[in-house]
Amino acid sequence: MPTESGSCSTARQAKQKRKSHSLSIRRTNSSEQERTGLPREMLEGQDSKLPSSVRSTLLELFGQIEREFENLYIENLELRREIDTLNERLAAEGQVIDGAELSKGQLKTKASHSTSQLSQKLKTTYKASTSKIVSSFKTTTSRAVCQLVKEYIGHRDGIWDVSVARTQPVVLGTASADHTALLWSIETGKCLVKYAGHVGSVNSIKFHPSEQLALTASGDQTAHIWRYAVQLPTPQPVADTSISGEDEVECSDKDEPDLDGDVSSDCPTIRVPLTSLKSHQGVVIAADWLVGGKQAVTASWDRTANLYDVETSELVHSLTGHDQELTHCCTHPTQRLVVTSSRDTTFRLWDFRDPSIHSVNVFQGHTDTVTSAVFTVGDNVVSGSDDRTVKVWDLKNMRSPIATIRTDSAINRINVCVGQKIIALPHDNRQVRLFDMSGVRLARLPRSSRQGHRRMVCCSAWSEDHPMCNLFTCGFDRQAIGWNINIPALLQEK
Repeated sequence: MPTESGSCSTARQAKQKRKSHSLSIRRTNSSEQERTGLPREMLEGQDSKLPSSVRSTLLELFGQIEREFENLYIENLELRREIDTLNERLAAEGQVIDGAELSKGQLKTKASHSTSQLSQKLKTTYKASTSKIVSSFKTTTSRAVCQLVKEYIGHRDGIWDVSVARTQPVVLGTASADHTALLWSIETGKCLVKYAGHVGSVNSIKFHPSEQLALTASGDQTAHIWRYAVQLPTPQPVADTSISGEDEVECSDKDEPDLDGDVSSDCPTIRVPLTSLKSHQGVVIAADWLVGGKQAVTASWDRTANLYDVETSELVHSLTGHDQELTHCCTHPTQRLVVTSSRDTTFRLWDFRDPSIHSVNVFQGHTDTVTSAVFTVGDNVVSGSDDRTVKVWDLKNMRSPIATIRTDSAINRINVCVGQKIIALPHDNRQVRLFDMSGVRLARLPRSSRQGHRRMVCCSAWSEDHPMCNLFTCGFDRQAIGWNINIPALLQEK
């Protein structure tokens, strides 16, 4: 009788082993499926002091964990089978090529190389699976410490900027591409005042530090200062806006709020500014008050920033040096410092503390447009960019950032919670994330088909003193949102 060659024998053994492994996996799946219902039934049958909603969430999470580890177990069996088959094939190939058995050292080298590749694949799969499990817990945690409280709906186009008044009564201000700025009651979400003095997109809004004055920048190449007087309505009970299940749901434009009715039509309308600042030759993209409120700074697409005297409307300084359009400007809360950001990938620090010397420092660290740069109370500046990074800088050492935050989407106008030093990052991908100054991620604001922004988030603003909402965001879905962030719980989890 003819005898089988070594390679044929090896192939048959490999085939039989593969078949036995396949049967083993099917038996494992069958037995696991039979057991999946037991823990839930046993737990539901026991007496528990936990609320039913919490127990349901826990059962769902543990079910996800069980399914993830079951998948890992099956993939592990498959990978081990591949390792065994590969080792057998290497041994068979060695006999055919060399006509004799490979030395143990050569076979071990080839096998270990292939095994290491498969081991790396196993580690990658395990890491991806466990990340899903961890993110499930983080999702639940974020919902517990970050609650949507109120939505402010009334603009006819995207909202570029949001700001909170620094004097009583505390109101919310929004600047929109619909050529208007609106003031809102934070508690009720009612529109209180409409400013309609611009003939272009209103790109930013900032409140005077001590008077009921607002400063708006516009695409009509001007910045306006206008006075407002509001009477706050009686607050209504806040509805429960909490959600259950996954908070990451894809939304389309048709899911945006129905804005057929103009809720701002009943508001008192201001059409004439107190002062108009006119010196730019391009879009005025941002404006801010210097400390004390006697001067204001504007940033424009004409590559300059201008410093004005508020009382006389006269141009005091024209700040030149940027190579491309400016995107933002910000002033220090307690010192005469201004920071301007630009599409030229830099931001510049302008020092007006000494009237005789106006120094400028250039910060280079981003690889794309710097969308905003803001001060903290101390000697730090935080910059955000379209290169998907946020960098924290020390004003005393400008050569390199002291912390870098890397994200998965371009970053728009950031804001820092001064007291707690928490950075709010609004993204192009509709997310809003919270980080501390050292670059540690603290939370992501919940977003679903029922709450959160449905298009690009343009800006964020903290309000540390308001008892109801302490963070506001706005986006190109034509709405602003007020959030309540439980900061002590957030920092405790860190």
